[in-house]
Amino acid sequence: MDERFKPRPVAGWYMFAAIASLLFMVLGCAGLVMHTLTDPATLPLDQRALFEAEPQWVLAASTFAFVAGALGSLLLVLRHRAAERVMFISLLGMLVWLGGMFATPKFRDLLTTDEIAIFLLLAALTWTIFWFARHSRQRGWLR
Repeated sequence: MDERFKPRPVAGWYMFAAIASLLFMVLGCAGLVMHTLTDPATLPLDQRALFEAEPQWVLAASTFAFVAGALGSLLLVLRHRAAERVMFISLLGMLVWLGGMFATPKFRDLLTTDEIAIFLLLAALTWTIFWFARHSRQRGWLR
C-alpha cells in the first residue's frame, strides 16, 4: 500500500473543515428554499426574467446537489465512511446544475459575469468538499 494512504490519526483541523462544509451546504439549502418561495412579481425586471428563464430541471439539479451535499457534510461531521459517496453524488448534481444553466441559452444570456463567477465558485467549493471527503477516507479518518 502506498505510504501516502496509510491510516493516520485524525488531523486537528478535520472537525473545523467538516463543520465549515456542513454550514456551506446548509446555507445553500437555505438559499434554495428562499429561491423557491420567492414570488417573481416582487423582483426587479432583470431578476424576474432570469427567474422565469430557469428551467425546472436545473432547479431540481441544484436542489439535489445541495441536499446531498448537506447530508454528505453531516456524514463528514459524524466521520461516516459513506460521506465520500454522498459528496460525489452532490458533485454530480452540481455539475448537472452548472451545465444546465450554461446549456439553456434563454437563461445563460441573462447571466451577469458576477453571477457566473458565483456559480463557478459554488461548483469549486463542492468539488473541494468532495476532495476533502475522499482525502479523509484515504487517511482512515472515516469509520
